[in-house]
Amino acid sequence: MSHAFPAPALEGLRVIDFSAMIAGPYCTRWLADLGADVIKVEPPEGDHMRQRPPLRDGRSAYFGHLNGGKRCIALDLKRPAAVEIARTLAADADIVVEAFRPGVMARLGLGAAQLRARNPRLIYCSISGFGQDTALSHRPAYAPIVHAASGFDYALGEDAEGRPARSDVPMADILTAMFAAMSIQGALLARARTGLGTVIDVNLMDSVMNVLPYEFQAAQAGASQPRPSYKPLRARDGHVLVTPINARNFIKLCDALGHPEWAEDPLLSTDAARFRNWAEYMRRIESWTMERTAAECETVLSAEGVPCTRYLRVEEAMGEPQFAQRGSFAPVVDGPHEYLTTRLPFGFDGIRPQPGARVAALGADTADVLQERLQLSDADIDALVQAQVVMCQRDP
Repeated sequence: MSHAFPAPALEGLRVIDFSAMIAGPYCTRWLADLGADVIKVEPPEGDHMRQRPPLRDGRSAYFGHLNGGKRCIALDLKRPAAVEIARTLAADADIVVEAFRPGVMARLGLGAAQLRARNPRLIYCSISGFGQDTALSHRPAYAPIVHAASGFDYALGEDAEGRPARSDVPMADILTAMFAAMSIQGALLARARTGLGTVIDVNLMDSVMNVLPYEFQAAQAGASQPRPSYKPLRARDGHVLVTPINARNFIKLCDALGHPEWAEDPLLSTDAARFRNWAEYMRRIESWTMERTAAECETVLSAEGVPCTRYLRVEEAMGEPQFAQRGSFAPVVDGPHEYLTTRLPFGFDGIRPQPGARVAALGADTADVLQERLQLSDADIDALVQAQVVMCQRDP
């Protein structure tokens, strides 16, 4: 019998988030969605993403999407008193997530060994470009660098001059966020059995390699034929994607396009033949799609069981009814503004985790956290502000 979870899956767990930009913050945003109390530690100038468009009255919705549902405090970790505050916060935390260059946290006195000596139950997750201790660990690594260095861009294709394709979506960051969140939850299960935390080393390069199974194996086997690539096909008013993956799809496609004779054509009749003659195969399909609207192509082919879709922009896709039916988006409040963010793509007994409804301003929760977790008085906090150890402000 189905029943609702009595509480969010990670309720009661405390997370200290020292990360910035995308990979670490998205990981901890998902932990917050699952019920964890996430305290985001920022420098006095804030996470760089607070300045990234799209902006509403100077407040970044990009930052809000990555950091909704967290409490935000501002500490100047160049000052010993701020480092001691961070140590105290980690002493009774369940999880620490950091994404500094390898070695930086240890030099600050906030490394895994230093914090876990005081709190053996701590799960300490480090996110980096190339790992904590490799020949490339010292290199700066943003998603585009890893896309190029891993073979990911070449896997997306090449232009007529042999230049690799380029992904403007920071897939390396987003994939790493997923693997980091998954590894943390695995570590929580292990801790439930052993009572001990662990140190997690997750990096962008390994994360990207894990989503290239065909290319990885082809590189070893010396595959002589590239993987067939489904590309946009022209319609009268846009483009469509048609993906007749298997033999059954192919037969249905032949019937839907009014060319049942293709099923006997030696150029197309077998998987191997279609792969050898891929350009001709796609040309024949496009000769049909060009005479119809994208919506008509999608309707006709989908009705026959042939995978097909119109190409949509994100703003168009957001209006598709399935998202409303699944409750895929939820509002967040960011100062005076409200906008939608995505919800995690799964549910427990049909109930999907609900994102935190608030995006905190820089330092908005500093005073509350210091009072709650360190039992500091207003006078104590005022002194720390005057000494530029912490920064406090309230949400507008």
